[in-house]
Amino acid sequence: MNEEQFEAIQNELRDRIELCDGFDPEKIKTVAGVDLSYWTEGEEEHAVCCIVVIDRQSRSVLEKQHFAGRIEVPYMPGFLAFRELPLVLKTAGMLEHKPDLYVFDGNGYLHPRHMGIATHASFYLDRPTMGIAKTYFRVDKKTDYTEPAEEAGSFTDIVIGDEVYGRALRTHKGVKPVFVSAGNHISLDTACRLALELTDKESHIPIPTRLADLETHIQREALRSPESGAVTEE
Repeated sequence: MNEEQFEAIQNELRDRIELCDGFDPEKIKTVAGVDLSYWTEGEEEHAVCCIVVIDRQSRSVLEKQHFAGRIEVPYMPGFLAFRELPLVLKTAGMLEHKPDLYVFDGNGYLHPRHMGIATHASFYLDRPTMGIAKTYFRVDKKTDYTEPAEEAGSFTDIVIGDEVYGRALRTHKGVKPVFVSAGNHISLDTACRLALELTDKESHIPIPTRLADLETHIQREALRSPESGAVTEE
């Protein structure tokens, strides 16, 4: 498939995005963090997806799953989901604890067509999703974000045209902001509230995606080893 076909799919799905809470936020009991890590073998590109499910109240880890395989879609700006979604869905399908919410290390509505990985994946996961990126994705190549105040919990909206795409959120005083966007079936306000709630003193990013990020590094190194027992798809 080419960029034109990918864009047509994104535009069709975009009309089905709901930026409101399709759930009672207080009933969210389990949260999954999702992240991927890449490497090359010869001329082939590979990646591993890791999902870590935690209990919202205790923050204990309930389950970890990973799945790795070759990346078949070349990198094209704005179409990252088409590269990553196959591994995400394989990994999610292995979960015994089906989470109430998926949090992606990446973007959702903060995307040229509002179809970042967090939003695109929602149509297959049947759960609310949100994205939290560590770096800012300049959607229209010119709109920057305004730094929030230094206090924890401060934020500034990322507005393009007359529409709010996401928020720059300061989770701890004096640290770099993260960039929160709704995925689907969740409001931006709730996504930011949960991002703050799920962030501890260990890092400025929420626990679910921090643990998923750490797990991708572990699994990537294991997959590079001939003795690897990691789950892969040839």
